[in-house]
Amino acid sequence: MLEQVALHTQDYITLEHHYGAKNYKPLDVVLERGAGVWVWDVEGRRYLDFLSAYSAVNQGHAHPRILQALVQQAQKLPLTSRAFRNTQLPLLAQELCELTHYDKMLPMNSGAEAVETALKLARKWGHLVKGVPQGQQEIIACAGNFQGRTITIISFSDEPQYREGFGPFTPGFVTIPYGDADALEAAITPHTVAFTVEPIQGEGGIILPPDGYLQRVRDICTRHNVLFIADEIQTGLGRTGALFATDHEAVRADIVTLGKALSGGFYPVSAVLADASVMSVLRPGDHGSTFGGNPLAAAVAREALKVLVEEGMIDNSQRMGAYLLAQLRRITSPAIKEVRGRGLFVGVELHPAAGGARRYCEALAAAGILCKETHDHVLRFAPPLIITRSELDYALERVERVLTQL
Repeated sequence: MLEQVALHTQDYITLEHHYGAKNYKPLDVVLERGAGVWVWDVEGRRYLDFLSAYSAVNQGHAHPRILQALVQQAQKLPLTSRAFRNTQLPLLAQELCELTHYDKMLPMNSGAEAVETALKLARKWGHLVKGVPQGQQEIIACAGNFQGRTITIISFSDEPQYREGFGPFTPGFVTIPYGDADALEAAITPHTVAFTVEPIQGEGGIILPPDGYLQRVRDICTRHNVLFIADEIQTGLGRTGALFATDHEAVRADIVTLGKALSGGFYPVSAVLADASVMSVLRPGDHGSTFGGNPLAAAVAREALKVLVEEGMIDNSQRMGAYLLAQLRRITSPAIKEVRGRGLFVGVELHPAAGGARRYCEALAAAGILCKETHDHVLRFAPPLIITRSELDYALERVERVLTQL
């Protein structure tokens, strides 16, 4: 019956409030379709997407090549489970490993699943290879991190809202300050098996570590026989103007987690990358997922990777990101405390006196630019990597107006 009635923005919001769990507080924009960097709401208003579904839509909305791969595979064979083999997963494994120069990949669905997989892999490696007694493996993480919302992942979060009411928590984690290599070295014990870190903290507010930090992390982990896990779920696949954010310091992690843009926004696809010396600790039955590595997901991910590389999106992210940062830093506004970022992964931190970032996001939405606040006082700007200079100028004109006039 509902499908026969024309619904408007408030109708959809009312339905969601009535029937949906209230675990999100989205802007009151109801989107209906998208193409490239643009999206349209149910009333036909057009917006420039300056968030890219938290970097899941790096390749732009409804990229035609990825759409074609999805449709073709969906018509043939969407799912087999891993009880049987399929024609797409082996090709995705080859192409992803050759692109990233890792020996092995393990496919999953969501980013949180990829992080859980990396943690399990590190713990088992720590026991079998490093010789840490079973149940005594420790993993070091950073304050301000956001790597998912499972019980285990929030066990090493220091965000009170992510933890309140959800205990008891998983033991075996130590938290240190982000960007402090000395703190990492001081925290390592004979039981330490891994250090997990976001090369740039996204949800934390687009926080960049000091120059040289990742190189020091690599050196420390190598000297202490500790696995370096890089969470590249948001920062990876071109978002920062390089394939991985760790590439900016010519650093290679032992384990990399990928998700979001691995499917170009069409389908949940994630993966864990590691060399054979680490991945070989897993045996059949140790870990898995009914949908992980399914042929539909693999076909979509294969095409998502191809268009990212073949259409020059990583280089465009570097060029357009430099332009975006430079133009934002030219804006004179008493609201702005700092502009920071790398590639098309940019944060505009506002002074507390500005009244919070949420109202700026609402004003930008009214002006036709969609972004989202993070940590109350930071505007996160992360448009699709296909964005042009003229489209950035369209956004910048409206961003400057809101930041200077609100």
